[in-house]
Amino acid sequence: MSVTKSMVALLVGIAIDQHLIESVTQPVLSFFPEYKVKRGEKTIQNVTIQHLLTMTAPYKYKYEPWTKICSSEDWTISALNFLGGRAGITGEFQYSTLGIHILTGIIAKVSGMKTVDFANQYLFEPIGVKPHQNYFAETAEEHKNFTISKTPKNHIWFCDPQGIGAAGYGLCLSAKDAAKIGQLCLDKGNYKGKQIVSSKWIKEMTKPFIKCGEKFRNMSYGYLWWCIDEKSNCYSAIGNSGNVIYINSSKNLVIAVTSYFKPTIFDRIDFIQKYIEPILIE
Repeated sequence: MSVTKSMVALLVGIAIDQHLIESVTQPVLSFFPEYKVKRGEKTIQNVTIQHLLTMTAPYKYKYEPWTKICSSEDWTISALNFLGGRAGITGEFQYSTLGIHILTGIIAKVSGMKTVDFANQYLFEPIGVKPHQNYFAETAEEHKNFTISKTPKNHIWFCDPQGIGAAGYGLCLSAKDAAKIGQLCLDKGNYKGKQIVSSKWIKEMTKPFIKCGEKFRNMSYGYLWWCIDEKSNCYSAIGNSGNVIYINSSKNLVIAVTSYFKPTIFDRIDFIQKYIEPILIE
């Protein structure tokens, strides 16, 4: 589920390390010079990668347009069609699962690779995570079954018709592999002496950017990672159905959970801190 978002943040950092992306302040449209901006639409021209990473990008919808985007042939272009709006860039937090698909579209474009292949080569395989394959749902019913089924899945990444991995959900990881990614973050992007992603990016990615209010358990948000406690450098990737990668740097601790245990999202951090963390640090 939404733990996928946090993995995309790591891939963006790797792309920046490789100079495929200049910086987070680069305008989104600079990657799509062929995109035709609608007449009178000015806001979209000022949206940057950082706006997408921090969920402060503006969209022209109140509720995410699942049918329109997920039934289109190119989710990236469809998401671009909803980016912007008359209100301009307000800096307000607007959590998005579909809009950030633009990020995986950018990674695919600058690398010349399918998102899953880029992830396999530069993130997964170097740290011992099993390589993944794309998974495309031919029908809406198949798509629905993928998202609601609690049956364990193989090493796949849900993708759009272009073969671009969904940025907001759909990456299937085992708890062991999720823990490896958490350990990579805890070790500041280093794996057995090899720098997979720069320590600078890990620090920037997990630094609180915006406070999200009571609806989001009063947590802050970094670059597609939830910031739980800045003082202890505690942060987490959180997905619906109980998926979590929890990292507490001050306690040198990583906890990965990939099981369904509660219907809500944010109380699982309380669950980890109350019941799991004390056992591990005794």
